[in-house]
Amino acid sequence: MSSLSSDGAGQPVSCEIQTLLRQYLTSSQLAEIVYRDDAGQIQTTHDVVRDLFSRAGQDFIYLSRGQMLRLDHVLTLDGRLIGGGY
Repeated sequence: MSSLSSDGAGQPVSCEIQTLLRQYLTSSQLAEIVYRDDAGQIQTTHDVVRDLFSRAGQDFIYLSRGQMLRLDHVLTLDGRLIGGGY
């Protein structure tokens, strides 16, 4: 797992968000994740966070069903505000 350094828009990821994401990663807890897809539509999925990483200056979460979400597209994690979702 790489260290998360930004929310994908150049803003630092807060320690609180990093801690929350790592808790989900280590606990294998099922989470409700609300995010914006590439078309800008709000989507909801229930899945387990399997990895957190940065690639090409963007931060991602990888879910157990193989879905990869940009962190700056994630709005909430179990009702907790994560970001703005562009």
